[in-house]
Amino acid sequence: MGHVYILATILLTVYGQLIIKWQMMQAGILPVDFAGKVVFLLRLLLNGWILSAFLAAFLASLAWMAAMTRFQLSYAYPYMGLVFALLLLASVFLFHEAVTWPKLIGTVLIVVGVVVVSQG
Repeated sequence: MGHVYILATILLTVYGQLIIKWQMMQAGILPVDFAGKVVFLLRLLLNGWILSAFLAAFLASLAWMAAMTRFQLSYAYPYMGLVFALLLLASVFLFHEAVTWPKLIGTVLIVVGVVVVSQG
């Protein structure tokens, strides 16, 4: 069951990041003036999708706390590196972001690192 908590943490984190990016793309660029920034950000705080991303972050925190009752931090935390790989894949498909060699190599190294750490 402990690995389910880690997986939930990862998936909820990815969900939140994707939703925030999507909504920021919809909202446009942050205004330059202070008052404009405040209004812009307050309006986003009332956005249901943004609220769902915050809820996902909260639930991810609860799942992480549950995972910490089952595993050592040095074992569980490297799994969070999978967030990078999942976000890279999702950002390519959902937002048409470019995959560069450095991003690809870095992501492969992270995944290899997770596999190595999970063995011990």
